Amino acid sequence: MVQFGLFAPISRTVRPSDLPPDHKPGYRTIWISDIHLGTAGCKAEYLLDFLRHNESDTLYLVGDIIDAWQLRRNWYWRQAHNDVIQKILRRARKGAHVIYVPGNHDEPLRDYLGLTFGGIEVQGEVVHTLANGKKMLVIHGDLFDGVIRHAKWLAHLGDTLYTMVLKLNHWVNHWRTRLGFPYWSLSQYLKHKVKNAVNFISDFEHALTHEAKRRGLDGVICGHIHKAEIREIDGLLYCNDGDWVESLTALVETHTGELKIIEWNHILGAPEEDESNEAADVSGVIARVAGATPEPQLESV
Repeated sequence: MVQFGLFAPISRTVRPSDLPPDHKPGYRTIWISDIHLGTAGCKAEYLLDFLRHNESDTLYLVGDIIDAWQLRRNWYWRQAHNDVIQKILRRARKGAHVIYVPGNHDEPLRDYLGLTFGGIEVQGEVVHTLANGKKMLVIHGDLFDGVIRHAKWLAHLGDTLYTMVLKLNHWVNHWRTRLGFPYWSLSQYLKHKVKNAVNFISDFEHALTHEAKRRGLDGVICGHIHKAEIREIDGLLYCNDGDWVESLTALVETHTGELKIIEWNHILGAPEEDESNEAADVSGVIARVAGATPEPQLESV
């Protein structure tokens, strides 16, 4: 455990291999982002397993939940992607406070800021108060990415190349699983080996903490760069909840104010919930929001 002077206790990483099969804790808050539903790289099965084992009073969806960019190019929607949406909607119906903060890949939802759909609030950003009273800016983070803001065509080109790496990553992990090895991200490994990518991440982190300081807040919680992190920068707390295509991570806050990164790189395989009465296909709604053309029926894995 790491203790920062002004903040609640912070644990770095918890993995499912350390937990019993019936583990289902109740957290005060969970933050997830960069799921990229609608892409082959999305690890929806891992996320579903995480959600089945982890409850919270508040759930933040911190952007890039649905990948409208990819869906417009090539429709891709699996049953597990549908199940993730249903699981989140069900959580809202059961009383959890669910807040959706759109990112750049699901930016069409920024047209609906301030509205509520199926119990899910859509907000451009939120100030979240931790159990210890500290105030954190919750934002996806793409507005502090110079490439997204000033050269969007380059961001789309990078996204295409990134998708190719994720496809290779899929086959690498297919064979790793068959050989008994845990999930490992080739794309994340390559990203962290490239100097320019490392510099970009550092600039991004400092830009966001500077914005939080400018607003008189105590820190920031974001996504966007697919790198889970909890650390202090210039006296403020920087938290990134990671993603569900590379690092398979979420950020959680316990009821005592402890912040943790959960790395869900194994599937515990708890018994399925009875969801037979709530299995409606939401792909048509997703297609309309994304501006995409869906296939005639939902595809299975």
